[in-house]
Amino acid sequence: MANSLRAEVLNLYKNLLYLGREYPKGADYFRSRLKAAFLKNKDEKDPEKIKQLIARGEFVIKELEALYFLRKYRALKQRYYSDD
Repeated sequence: MANSLRAEVLNLYKNLLYLGREYPKGADYFRSRLKAAFLKNKDEKDPEKIKQLIARGEFVIKELEALYFLRKYRALKQRYYSDD
């Protein structure tokens, strides 16, 4: 794996680990699933396949961010608007 791809993969892993701290099922659950996903693909050598996996990881980051924003929005809505 090229050094630039290695750096991208490590950065992706760090970002996902950071986002996983507030995962609804818990940080330990998220960390174990994340580690399993990365270990499953650890022997991948094809740069194109690695780029596809990185793109998939970035998609997961966007989904997690959307999940967290939605949770924040729902909390604020519940706080300020009652269900009369």
